[in-house]
Formats: sequence, structure tokens, C-alpha cells
Amino acid sequence: MTVIVDLDGVTFSYGDTVAVSNVSLTVEEGDFLGLVGPNGSGKTTLLHLMLGLHEPDEGSIELFGRPVDEFDDGGRIGYVSQKATSRGGAMPVTVRECVTMGRFARAGRGRLSAADRAAVADAIETVGIGELADRLVSELSGGQKQRAYIARALASDADLLALDEPTVGVDAESRDAFYALLDELNDEGITIILIEHDIGVVTDRANRIACINTELYHHGDTESFVESDALAEAYGTTGQVVHHHH
Repeated sequence: MTVIVDLDGVTFSYGDTVAVSNVSLTVEEGDFLGLVGPNGSGKTTLLHLMLGLHEPDEGSIELFGRPVDEFDDGGRIGYVSQKATSRGGAMPVTVRECVTMGRFARAGRGRLSAADRAAVADAIETVGIGELADRLVSELSGGQKQRAYIARALASDADLLALDEPTVGVDAESRDAFYALLDELNDEGITIILIEHDIGVVTDRANRIACINTELYHHGDTESFVESDALAEAYGTTGQVVHHHH
């Protein structure tokens, strides 16, 4: 299986504060990796390291088989930050215009082709927001914004979706629909890395779990994580898995 992300002995600090310590893990093509840990445990920092947004103090990182600092094909990655739903949208762009931005990396300096516009239309329909295409992103609900950002990633032909608590501020019904969409995209072969504070959601959706609290306490299949003591070790005695069956 093709390795999408490969971390070997990665350590990163903010000044004197160690955020990630000696973490080694791999993400393979088609994985749905849930990244869990307490608040302030280094989850977002680890994700940023994987994507090349931080440079490690120690260790090495490869992304799509290349050193992460040499990787330059941003169109293969769709990243949605934890602040995405709370932003009103500084630019007055429509959903269609937002999703079209996902094609720019593919189109280069040239004008968008009919194939580019078809990819945009397909991405909008795939995430189920066709009726919102001409609405301003700033007018959308949290769940609708997330779908627009996912569509933008799909329009770029992203092979990896990296999502940092993507349902913060999203209502329960929209959350369920959003995660059902992620399941469908993963079934179609898109690799997903998800940070989510609701551990039950992660264990119900992901096929692999990485549990971190500065150090890596578990990296493996979901069943072995549920059966392990990693949750208690990383969270203390307060962590427990609650499954959500919808």
C-alpha cells in the first residue's frame, strides 16, 4: 500500500514547551485516521507537521513519498482548520467561486477549461450543496460552510483530506450528514486524517487511531485502540469511548 504520510522520530517545541515528542507513524493510502488526545495534547501541531506547516526540531517527515519541505503539489491536499466554521468569510465570494479556487492549482496561469468547470460542478453536487452554489459563503451555516470547503478540496482532486475539528459549532443533524459524506469519500479512496474531540465519533468512523498527548500512546487499528489502555493513559481516568450509532 502507498504511504501518504511518514513520520520518523518527530519532535517539535514552541520555545521551551515540547508539543510533540518522538512521534513515528505512517498514514497509508485509503486510511481514515482519527487523531485523538486531550486539549493541548499536540494534535493540531502534529497535523501541521504532517502537512509541512511546521518544521520539526528533530526527526523526518515525508508527504506522498517526498520530504515534506520539498513537497509542492498543494492541490493533492484539502485542509479544513478548526476555525473554518466560525469565520464569516472576509471576501464576498459565492460557493461556486469558493469551490472554483480549488482548481487554480491545476489550471495554473491559464484560464479555466470546460473540464475545470465540470470538476467544480461535480464537487458541488457530490457534497450536496447544488442549491447553494450562488449563495455567499458568509451567509451559510457552519455545516454548509464545511461542505463548501470539502467541495473546494474535491475540485482540486485532493488525495488527502486533513480536517481539524471540522464540526465545531455545527448542529447534530448536520454533523451526522457531514460524517456520512466523509465515509462516502473514504470509500471512494480519499485518505482522511481527522481531529475530533468526540472520541465515539472517531472510533465509529475511523479505521486507524493515533492517540497523542505530546507522546504517541497508540497508533493502530480502531479495535486495538478500544481494547487498549491508551485512552486512560493519555487522558487520565476521565476518557471513555461512547459509540454513536446512527
